[in-house]
Amino acid sequence: MYSGADNKAMFMQQMSLAGWTIEFHINHQQPRWASVLRIGMDWTLKQTIMARVFGIFGIWFPSPASQASEPSLFKEAVQFGTLLQRVIMRLMLVWLLSLVGALSSGVSVDGGKLGGEKVSIGAILGSNTMNQQVMKIAMETAVHDINSNRSILGGRMLSLRMLDSNHSGFVSIMSALQFMGQETVSLIVTQTSVMAHVLWHLANELHVPLLSFTALDPVLSPVQYPYFLQTAPSDLYQMAALADMINYFGWSQLVAIYTDDEQHRNGITALGDQLYKINCFLNKVTLPPVNVDQTLLVNELLKVKMMGPRVVVLHIPISCGIELLKVAQKLGMLETGYIWIATSWLSTALDSDPELNKFAQGVLTLRPHTPDSQMKRDLISRWSHLSNGSADLTAYGLYAYDTILVITSALKAFFDNGNDLSFSSDPALLRLMGGRLLNLSALSIFDGGKKLLDDMLNTHLTGLTGPISFNSTDRSLSNPSFDVINVVKNQLRMIGYWSKQSGVTRVSPDAHSSTTQNRSMSSQLLGSVVWPGGSKTKPLEWTFPPGKKLRVGVPIRVSFQDFVLRNHTHATGYCIDVFNAALRLLPYAVHYEFKFIGDGHKNPSYDDLVKLIGMNELDAAVGDITIINNRTRIADFTQPYAASGLVVLALVKKVESNAWAFERPFTPALWAITGACFLLVGAVIWVLEHRINEEFRGTARKQVVTLLWFSFSTLFYAHRENTVSTLGRVVLVLWLFAVLVIQSSYTASLTSRLTVEQLSSEITGIDSLTTSNDRIGYQVGSFAASYLHKQLNIPNSRLIALSGDEYANALLQGRVAAVVDEKPYIDLFLSNHCQFSIAGLQFTKNDWGFAFQKGSPLAPDLSTAILKLAEDGTLQKINDHWLGQHGSCDQHASGAVRPLEDFAGLFAICGVACVLALLISFFKVLKKYKHHMPEISHSPTYSSSFSARLRTFVSFIDQKEDDINRKLERNHTFQSVEEKQSQGMHPLDTVTDNVQKGNIRKGQRSVRFDIAGERSSASNSPRA
Repeated sequence: MYSGADNKAMFMQQMSLAGWTIEFHINHQQPRWASVLRIGMDWTLKQTIMARVFGIFGIWFPSPASQASEPSLFKEAVQFGTLLQRVIMRLMLVWLLSLVGALSSGVSVDGGKLGGEKVSIGAILGSNTMNQQVMKIAMETAVHDINSNRSILGGRMLSLRMLDSNHSGFVSIMSALQFMGQETVSLIVTQTSVMAHVLWHLANELHVPLLSFTALDPVLSPVQYPYFLQTAPSDLYQMAALADMINYFGWSQLVAIYTDDEQHRNGITALGDQLYKINCFLNKVTLPPVNVDQTLLVNELLKVKMMGPRVVVLHIPISCGIELLKVAQKLGMLETGYIWIATSWLSTALDSDPELNKFAQGVLTLRPHTPDSQMKRDLISRWSHLSNGSADLTAYGLYAYDTILVITSALKAFFDNGNDLSFSSDPALLRLMGGRLLNLSALSIFDGGKKLLDDMLNTHLTGLTGPISFNSTDRSLSNPSFDVINVVKNQLRMIGYWSKQSGVTRVSPDAHSSTTQNRSMSSQLLGSVVWPGGSKTKPLEWTFPPGKKLRVGVPIRVSFQDFVLRNHTHATGYCIDVFNAALRLLPYAVHYEFKFIGDGHKNPSYDDLVKLIGMNELDAAVGDITIINNRTRIADFTQPYAASGLVVLALVKKVESNAWAFERPFTPALWAITGACFLLVGAVIWVLEHRINEEFRGTARKQVVTLLWFSFSTLFYAHRENTVSTLGRVVLVLWLFAVLVIQSSYTASLTSRLTVEQLSSEITGIDSLTTSNDRIGYQVGSFAASYLHKQLNIPNSRLIALSGDEYANALLQGRVAAVVDEKPYIDLFLSNHCQFSIAGLQFTKNDWGFAFQKGSPLAPDLSTAILKLAEDGTLQKINDHWLGQHGSCDQHASGAVRPLEDFAGLFAICGVACVLALLISFFKVLKKYKHHMPEISHSPTYSSSFSARLRTFVSFIDQKEDDINRKLERNHTFQSVEEKQSQGMHPLDTVTDNVQKGNIRKGQRSVRFDIAGERSSASNSPRA
């Protein structure tokens, strides 16, 4: 027990609790928080209490004498600790501060001896490892370099205090509390994110910025941790770099081994998110964060060895990682055939101790990229002296140095803006227990903490790791980049780089702009890799696990056994031969065993077969398995190896030949409408051309003949009459197009009937089935029943399950009107049953493939093999062997009769064109009739009755348009002559005047005019 200093200078307070005496000793002559806890009991009971109290933090402090009885001791601790837990939780953070000195070693780099105001910085180290020593030396060097130039902080000096927690969470918290009680302006944590998740509560409460270049958990967001700052690239970017590397090499499946703690687990989660974007499957193997021994590593690596993927990603602490690689080497897993990728922990370990290279031959790893600079070279040149040759400088040693620079730069801006260091009491702590028993005022709030944090975020400087600045959104370092390294013999051979802007590339991030993004496929390039075992050929990403057999489900078919046929413990058939041929093309051997599914009396349900894969009872399913939507949700399918789809099988009968076969392509309604349209179009053309085209004029008999001839001659494009009017030409063009379509359809249908098709059926396709009430057959186990019911809304009462051998009898006996099944089955059936045929067209597109468990690499590998089989003709040879040796029927169901609906659109277009043309023509004639009306009304024979006016209008329409125009001009001339005579002008002069004005056209033979009240004639001579 620690007794403290002079007892005379201390006062003691006691509490009596459950018969035990607990004493606090507070020394007012010592610095704040030099508090002592005295527990008046023997060591065993102290150990019991400590077990319960420290158990909250996952820490155990057994004494050597009590190790053998640890289970009972822990039970006693739980029982007693339950009574004390509520009190101890509030008091231990203060009462046990004095234990920090006993449990941790402290180092101080104090600038006070140089004179000037001290600015305190705290650093909590993880353990006394080589990497931690590098970080410690780097931070000490940075503080020394800064204090050597007193002008940087205006005469102030940095005081860096470091405490080694030895990976103890409890000691880390105690160390943080001790620093917070010493007016520390910033705290550095060189441990993993586990402690960062705990210490951020203190940092947020007391406004002390918490910095770390090792706690790189991607979920440490600025929203949740406002006073936490990562001064090295976050694991989020390292996982993005790994994903780009995996995508570059084309791997689709890998195994990730990681430690099950906050930082490593969240890092692998981020990697999984990145791999999901490139359709890469991630298998996970976890290691406990503590107590990892060689036996555990052997067992876990044997699990990895039994997996299929050969790409292994390591994201674990350095100490565990090196031991794992040593075990993997003993198990032969660092030989040819494996691919190992490690995160930056490996490059850090190898940089600090090159002797470890022999355990990582052929491994790929990442290292934070730090550009070459004079400042960096200067530190490297004096590093041997600084470290006494104990460890080499690593990338995270550079980040440790730069972290001190970030704090210094922020402090300089803080002081240059006229701010001073001040601390104030936390009211929340003072209220705790009234402040009567504990000296809680020592934990004070840094008043300028928010301002100092803002100055850190606004940092823009160049350090050992290059330009340093922080993004405004996530507070991460701007422009993170990594070196891609291949461990080859005694060298860390750099094969490329990764940056957020360019992905994986051989161009250094220093050579391009930080704002220019270039992720084109051509720029994604890495150097050659020497893989484990010394091979320069990229190993396969997946091999079938040794000693394991693939459980392959095969349906036991009772019909159409040419596709799949059970032969005791083996299987044959078209589908099986395709499967075996594809397996032979794989670059690795696959051992498998068939698991036959079905009772042998009826075909099994193929949906249930695929479900067995999802339930992990089968690894794969091989056979005539249709790829449909609901099955792809359960399993992965290969590339289709056979085309398929649903068709309708129907009973057909021979079509008897007769003299009227030519009329069968069209229905009677279509024949009638077509003939009517010929007459209608001919009549419309006659109306439009009659008044202006001499070829459409003449006697009534002649005009009827012309109309009929013109109408039906358009069928052969043999009409001789020219169309003059624009409207007539438009109507004729549209009608000739309609004739072309009708004629082509008729010719094709008639030709088919007379040359090929000799059979007919009442079922014309799936449409006729859905609109009827007939019963429909389907094959047992097929998806056809589900499709007909769910997609086409056919009631289950109409669906009859049949075996393939029952199709013929069911159709002949009338039990079903038709059978709906997949085309390969129907083709095989028709090869021996010529009285049946496919009615209509195939109405679905569903191909056949092999099914595998989700994420199985066998699916894409077999897909590639199937494509090769199709390209080299092997697939067709297998098809011919099994399906091409049967009989063949060259007869098919009769072609469908063309109904009126097929041409309704054409007839509608022509009809609308005819109506519009007639309307336009009518209004044009009506307009001229109105001009002609005054002359008609003055005629002695004019009558105002409706019938008379109608006859007049019809007579007007029947007149040739040129005659009407000349008559209108002549009347206009007479009116002009009469007007001028009334003005006293001589008749000859009126004629001359009208000729000059164009009222009398050249060539007009005579003009009648009045002289002295009588009609006279003047010839159209020059003299006139």
